[in-house]
Amino acid sequence: MFSRTGGAWRLGLERMAALLEALGNPQRQYPVFHVAGTNGKGSTVATLDAILRHSGRRVGKYTSPHLVDFSERIMVAGVPIAHAEVTRWLETHEPLVAELGATFFEATTAMALHYFAQAGVEVAVVEVGLGGRLDATNLVHPVAAGVTQIGFDHLEFLGDTLEAIASEKAGIYKAGCAAVIGETDPAIRAALQAHAESASSTPILVTGRDWQVEQVSVESVGTRFTLTMNGQSRELLTPLVGQFQAHNCAVALAMLRSAGSPWAELAEHPQEALRGVRLAGRFHHAPPWLFDVAHNADGAATVVNNLLAVGVPHPVTAVVCVLRDKDWRGILQAVSRVAERIVVTMAPTAPVSRCWDLHEVAAWAEAERLPVTRVDDFSSALAEARAEAATVLVTGSFHTVGDAMERLQVPPVAR
Repeated sequence: MFSRTGGAWRLGLERMAALLEALGNPQRQYPVFHVAGTNGKGSTVATLDAILRHSGRRVGKYTSPHLVDFSERIMVAGVPIAHAEVTRWLETHEPLVAELGATFFEATTAMALHYFAQAGVEVAVVEVGLGGRLDATNLVHPVAAGVTQIGFDHLEFLGDTLEAIASEKAGIYKAGCAAVIGETDPAIRAALQAHAESASSTPILVTGRDWQVEQVSVESVGTRFTLTMNGQSRELLTPLVGQFQAHNCAVALAMLRSAGSPWAELAEHPQEALRGVRLAGRFHHAPPWLFDVAHNADGAATVVNNLLAVGVPHPVTAVVCVLRDKDWRGILQAVSRVAERIVVTMAPTAPVSRCWDLHEVAAWAEAERLPVTRVDDFSSALAEARAEAATVLVTGSFHTVGDAMERLQVPPVAR
């Protein structure tokens, strides 16, 4: 499977359609909640999963990428797919995958959707991998499709304006399916709404119009906020930390509401279910370590704002490795607002073709007068940071956080 990750991205639905057709179109055997967005989709998926599981339903959850182990991507009832199941699926279907020339993500998505059907899930929550319109997950016909926040990421595939990126994300909206819009920027929100209307989605629920998030308070135990939806206001607490976690939680509740019966009822009194929301690698605190997979400037700024709001022991040292096609300059500038020292390093699992140039990074940081130290060896970087800091922030990519969790033996599956 991983040998298929070395080539260029090949977006398109033809291979995926053929693969699912050969598998009997398993994605049609259960209702699906489909989530896209630049930032916040993982949190929204985790919230939907927790609420649906709390209702007693058998839930399939598909996310990407993983932190430490491939099986984290495909879960049923909170349990990762067994390695034996992965092997069995590959032994059976690898000839078909090879014949169609399917990519790693296409094969993984097909495996997940097929496994969900075989495992008898009653509902699935599916996270978009990249974009939306041409993403391998976009052959599901969801009961509700939600788009969270739009930001700059994957510009080479999705376009170099927020409007162009929003257009790709909105490709998950479909005729007759509920569409939920969680973007808070008025112009981008309007663009998403126009796409949903053009797709003949129904109903269409929009933040600021169909629900309001107010009085957001970021605390060490999570994020408290007031949600007004369907004419009712209530104070809610999500265990996820961050200003936008309130909005992500609201998107999940709006998706349930928009899907109609029997899902809408789950959004009426969600607080007990929200206590079960877990998301590894996102403001994941295991003192003195704090892990966050922020891999763009917006995500890094959010992590920094959370640190400033919650308060952590100082000095803070950040261990950072960013893939070179990301805005690593913006990430380092954001992290420098809270960290007394930044250790730049190389995550062992970072793809060779996308590794950043540490010489270039160090030279740029010196010119910008950022407190950056270069330590090429990843384990040495972790050890050096831990030796001198009261809090160590590990961030920059899924590879960075996953490699650190593996070495530090921090469980990658949040319970």
